[in-house]
Amino acid sequence: MGLLIGMDIGGTNIVCGLVDEEGRLMNKIKKTTEAHKGSEYVFDKIQSMIKELLQLSDVPLTDISAIGAGTPGFIDPVRGVTLFAGNLKWKDVPTAEEIRKRTGIPAFIDNDVRMYAYGEAVRGAAQGYEHVLGITIGTGLAAAVVNNGELYYGGGYMAGEIGHFTFPEHIPYVCGCGMTGCLETVASATGMARQAKDLLRGGRVSVLQEWFKDTSIDHLTAADVSRAYDLGDPVAVEVMNHTGRLLGRGLAYAVTMYSPDMIVIGGGGALAGERLFAPMREQLKQSVYSGYWERLAIATAQNIDDAGIIGSALSAGKRAATR
Repeated sequence: MGLLIGMDIGGTNIVCGLVDEEGRLMNKIKKTTEAHKGSEYVFDKIQSMIKELLQLSDVPLTDISAIGAGTPGFIDPVRGVTLFAGNLKWKDVPTAEEIRKRTGIPAFIDNDVRMYAYGEAVRGAAQGYEHVLGITIGTGLAAAVVNNGELYYGGGYMAGEIGHFTFPEHIPYVCGCGMTGCLETVASATGMARQAKDLLRGGRVSVLQEWFKDTSIDHLTAADVSRAYDLGDPVAVEVMNHTGRLLGRGLAYAVTMYSPDMIVIGGGGALAGERLFAPMREQLKQSVYSGYWERLAIATAQNIDDAGIIGSALSAGKRAATR
């Protein structure tokens, strides 16, 4: 299969990595996306990043057999088109073709969360498991399913958006998608911070007030909630428990539907660790038939920052080999 290039194209940053056929990340570079300058500018930047990466690695372009990229939003992986990516302000952008034109190398794209889950399924924490549910907790919440090494897409390539399971009786927030009560409005890094801010504005006493007395609580993050939790802060404990229980409820639907052997959890929000996972597991265990729970393993992603790069590279290599 030869050497591969994997990319994670986000609204803030682009990460470009050189990956061998065994899925080992050999080198990577990171640049700001500057999506506001338009898609042509971003593709030119990708071209220059690939050139820089190969120079740093002392690898000629002719040694690269395929290029893969994970991008946010709704993707048509067959045509290689980004149908809609709000973070990039892209609509109907022929992403794979633009990369191929600039490099002469076969290029393939897919949704970034699917690539993250694929990377963990084939070369990460879920390696060796046949049925994998991968979730990422970041700005939002999304999931992907890998069965026997193959991604499940669903109609319109839209499977996996568990962040838009709605719980309006427990979640008052309006989501960016327009619905009220979407799970990702609380079960995400931004959602955990939002809950803490609302409790503080409602008059709750917390160490977080002391930390942000000289600045605005608008700057409060999920990492601050985790630090406060470790001090036994009641607001932080309430946020983590509430978020974990709701995440457990959402996962219960996915577990019952897909019956995974393994749930692998990644993204920045996963850094909350057991603060979040303990109430999540407790709720999940209570919410599914015991036959699902007894055969289910749950783990944090092994390649926390690099799973998407590895997944997109290996997926591209596999697709190129079967063309």
